[in-house]
Amino acid sequence: MNTINHTEINIGIDTSQTQLDIYVRPCGDYFSVENTPKGAREAACRLRSYQPARVLIEATGRLEMLFVCAAHKARLPVVVCNAGHVRQFAKASGRLAKTDKLDAQDIAHFGEALEPALTELKPEKLRQISDLIAVRSQCLDMSTMQKHRLHRMPKSVHKPIQRILKAVQTEVERIDKQLDKLVEAIPQWRDQRDLLMSAKGVGKVVAYTLMSELPELGKLNRKEIAALAGVAPINRDSGSYRGKRRIYGGRRKVRTVMYVSMLSAIQYDPKIKSMYERLVAAGKPKKVAIVACMRKQLTILNTMMKNGTHWDEKLA
Repeated sequence: MNTINHTEINIGIDTSQTQLDIYVRPCGDYFSVENTPKGAREAACRLRSYQPARVLIEATGRLEMLFVCAAHKARLPVVVCNAGHVRQFAKASGRLAKTDKLDAQDIAHFGEALEPALTELKPEKLRQISDLIAVRSQCLDMSTMQKHRLHRMPKSVHKPIQRILKAVQTEVERIDKQLDKLVEAIPQWRDQRDLLMSAKGVGKVVAYTLMSELPELGKLNRKEIAALAGVAPINRDSGSYRGKRRIYGGRRKVRTVMYVSMLSAIQYDPKIKSMYERLVAAGKPKKVAIVACMRKQLTILNTMMKNGTHWDEKLA
């Protein structure tokens, strides 16, 4: 069991749209800066003097990225932590109140007590891929909404809806070209994409998502990669009670694209289809069977990336 080192400096940063609230533990220093490029650089420069063991900031839908990039340039040990985990830790510590300063204190305390691993910043172009995929997904959501409206609304308003659908489709095509250009520019990424796409059921979107959101693919064992992606069933046992295993946490973007991909694979890939049908015939709920197939596919992709080998029917 790790012993808490109270001499280490842990810095917690609470993030909002306009401001970064910063608390230094255990000395108790507290200050705020604007959440702008200038404010992030100022904070990173000031925090270097503390020689912290880790600087923790919550993942807040990209509001944290200005500081994370500035901190990495300043060579600070950064941890981008899960906001839900920090809040649960605060409640377990007896903290019910919530203010910007208290949140920053809780983040610093979380870092001191649990010593989470440092976060490695993705290369800039890999972050661009991740952002483009996110925008592409939003475009597809918008397209689905407009298609539903097309069925519900009277013909008098069909033309503007159709124009919106056409504009969205055009934008998706542009994004796809941008994604291809980014990956083609780097031979290593091009090779990774081609390797992943050699597997049945893996198209460009799945390959690009795995490359940007799951860079650990090929570097971990099958259990670790399944847990990281959020497709590993979690035990819920206590004494003689054996609860139903469920997947939980993990990389949501990875899980989403793999789920959509698997809906197609179970229809057109004979081996995946037979596995799915066997599980359903054994009484497994359909979603459980799909997740099991996702886990199988991820295990195969992990082996392919680890060995640098293309799809082999014998692996399936």
